[in-house]
Amino acid sequence: MISLDDSVIARYKKGGKQFEVFVDPDGALDIKRGEDINIEDIIAVESVFEDANKGNLASESDIQEIFGTDDVYEIIYNIIKHGDIQLTKEQRKRMLDEKRKQVVNIIAQNAINPQTKTPHPPSRIESAMEEAKVNIDLLKSVDEQVNTALKAIRPIIPIRFEEVKVAVKIPASYAAKSYGEISRFGTVEKEEWQNDGSWVAVVRIPAGVQNDFYSLINRLTKGEAESKLL
Repeated sequence: MISLDDSVIARYKKGGKQFEVFVDPDGALDIKRGEDINIEDIIAVESVFEDANKGNLASESDIQEIFGTDDVYEIIYNIIKHGDIQLTKEQRKRMLDEKRKQVVNIIAQNAINPQTKTPHPPSRIESAMEEAKVNIDLLKSVDEQVNTALKAIRPIIPIRFEEVKVAVKIPASYAAKSYGEISRFGTVEKEEWQNDGSWVAVVRIPAGVQNDFYSLINRLTKGEAESKLL
């Protein structure tokens, strides 16, 4: 459960009756997007109100008539799913800004300029989105909006999603501790442990994070690793 201070009201109206619950705004929007969310984690109280601000509970007969159940979690789910989330302007702006930043970061991590084979900085992507007048929708998934934004900015900047393969050789003294972090960063397509204990691998990564990958292997090996873009 969440605190009342962190909650907003979800409101559902039907048959001349009104039902309200206190919910976490992010979790409620996840439910409206169709994600599988545990209701207990996103509510402030296990009560259904006629007027939440006044603390007036909805009558049990009204609840039964409209929802056909007395399961409070099912009722709250339906109020969220089919009702409206009462966000303040500040909350809506914050959530839109966060989602826009997510979209920008995903594009920056996965896309390159096909003319130069180099990543676009997030600031350039964000400027292109502003020029293309890309609107962010709180009820659409980030992945869906990444695709929409990518199509919109292609006429403005040369860009495409691409993966690259990097061959790396990690010296024996760093190989064991580096293996896990490198494996989590990308997809290890080939690997081989050498007789001297060094680790050689071909790692597939999003093209936009090449610099981050090189920084990682330099940090792990104190600059002693060898790497080559294939």
